[in-house]
Amino acid sequence: MPKHDGQIVIKKYANRRLYNTGTSTYVTLDDLAVMVKKGEDFVVQDAKSGDDITHSVLTQIIFEQESKTGNTLLPISFLRQLISYYGDQMQMVVPSYLEHSMQAFAEQQSQMREQINKAFGDTPLGKNLQVPLQLVEEQVRRNTEMFHQAMQMFSPFMAAPQAAKETRKADAKDLDELKEQLRALQTKLDTLS
Repeated sequence: MPKHDGQIVIKKYANRRLYNTGTSTYVTLDDLAVMVKKGEDFVVQDAKSGDDITHSVLTQIIFEQESKTGNTLLPISFLRQLISYYGDQMQMVVPSYLEHSMQAFAEQQSQMREQINKAFGDTPLGKNLQVPLQLVEEQVRRNTEMFHQAMQMFSPFMAAPQAAKETRKADAKDLDELKEQLRALQTKLDTLS
């Protein structure tokens, strides 16, 4: 099984087909998304040049997931703020900040699941998603606030008071949209029960 530093090598050909050298099969972007969810480590290389194009392929997967499902993970205000950092002095700081934030978020989600299982076990309350969803909402709000505070520390003159106020309004709107989506999900789950 050909590997590159312990990673599965995916070759991308000029015809846009992706070939998994680990399984000797052609794969799709959806297959790569499943591999990511399973925690499988892979690198995508241009078949002709050998260049590492993993970043662009993963970005393409995110784009497809965002447009396909209708349930977006990336709020518009976040995307706008992220785009504004391209070419800015903060561009070098943002990737490591986002990586650490996502790691912390994943750890918090694991801890939350463990606590719910310990506290409620296999009871109707434990199965009810309302409590975990409220915890997720609170965590999203805190993470967003931390992100804004960290960015202001690195560039204190960047956010004027009015811009900060508009950002808070946009964040509140995004949080309201997330709450509405969670309520709809809860309603669907209740009807399935």
